Amino acid sequence: MNDRLQRIRSRLEEALAPLEIRLDDESHLHAGHAGAASGAGHYRVHLVSAQFEGRNRLARHRLVYDCLQDMMQTDIHALTINAFAPSELSKDSR
Repeated sequence: MNDRLQRIRSRLEEALAPLEIRLDDESHLHAGHAGAASGAGHYRVHLVSAQFEGRNRLARHRLVYDCLQDMMQTDIHALTINAFAPSELSKDSR
């Protein structure tokens, strides 16, 4: 895992204590895109965290962006977020 992915993962784990986390670098899918030219990456994150319980999608996304705020200015051009509370997922869907 590259350094940037590890920093993203570490921040999310520290702040949100996810029960499940998947982080994918999709930068290669955006080669030639203006954001790719600056060196910032495109990422997709799937999180399951008790911190999301009782929060709507916007509030969940804000929690994630708060963790990565400074990286959004320098390292992350685009971030796709799939954020779930544990009660929203059955054991079979994980």
